[in-house]
Amino acid sequence: MIYVLLSVACSVLVSVLLKLARRFEVDVGQAIAWNYVAAGALTALLLQPSLDTLRAPGAPWLALVALGVLLPTIFLALAASVRHAGIVRSDAAQRLSLLLSLLAAFVLFGERLTAFKALGIALGLLALLGMVWRSGQASAERGAAGWLYPLAVFVGFGVIDILFKRVAQAGVPLGASLQAMFALALLVAFALQLWRRARGQTRFTARNALAGLLLGLANFGNILFYLRGHRALPQHPALVFASMNLGVVALGAVVGLLLFRERLSRLNLAGVALALLAIGVIASG
Repeated sequence: MIYVLLSVACSVLVSVLLKLARRFEVDVGQAIAWNYVAAGALTALLLQPSLDTLRAPGAPWLALVALGVLLPTIFLALAASVRHAGIVRSDAAQRLSLLLSLLAAFVLFGERLTAFKALGIALGLLALLGMVWRSGQASAERGAAGWLYPLAVFVGFGVIDILFKRVAQAGVPLGASLQAMFALALLVAFALQLWRRARGQTRFTARNALAGLLLGLANFGNILFYLRGHRALPQHPALVFASMNLGVVALGAVVGLLLFRERLSRLNLAGVALALLAIGVIASG
């Protein structure tokens, strides 16, 4: 379980770094671009994936290219969500994106819908509604960003997970798919930053590069320790899955409330509690 705990810590650390970016005058777009330099290099160094499957005629390049575009753009949405809605809602929305993956499993991949999973989906949708709901005063203070960005995170990470399943169905090992996606995401992310630079909206600095490399270390650590957790407990995938998702929501809530004094209404807190329950029910199913 130590690997799962480390994965949880790295996942929440990503949100903390995004939250601290403005305080330390870090350009989030640049940091996200440099993050893929670190993540791609660490994937090549530590996972040492074989890329032969990517040269095969049936390689799912359409899904891989879609992931290469979505990863940096949804990362930007996550950063905006953390800034406008806070770590608690953003981490919970990211983890609840598994609801879309489950729905796709039933509709696209032929999985059988069980009563437990149906209950988990219903609870998850209620949880999402409770988390993004804002009072009139809160809406006036934050505007639509307070609920639009968490919804974008929810939908975006759900679509990413569905594309991951498509790539896995094509027989591409995870290491090779990660290497391809990180390389494509790096190109997309730096293209966006070069476009911003040409418009005079940003300039490249060592501070942003260092922040991005640290972000990439946490991002890759999340993936690496999650994989190690599954390898250490091969007979208990549901335990790893539930521990990871519940751990991120719980630790994210503690960090957001205690470290950043994030204000949540009773309905928002009930939504977070329902998110924990929904993930537990889905894992049990």
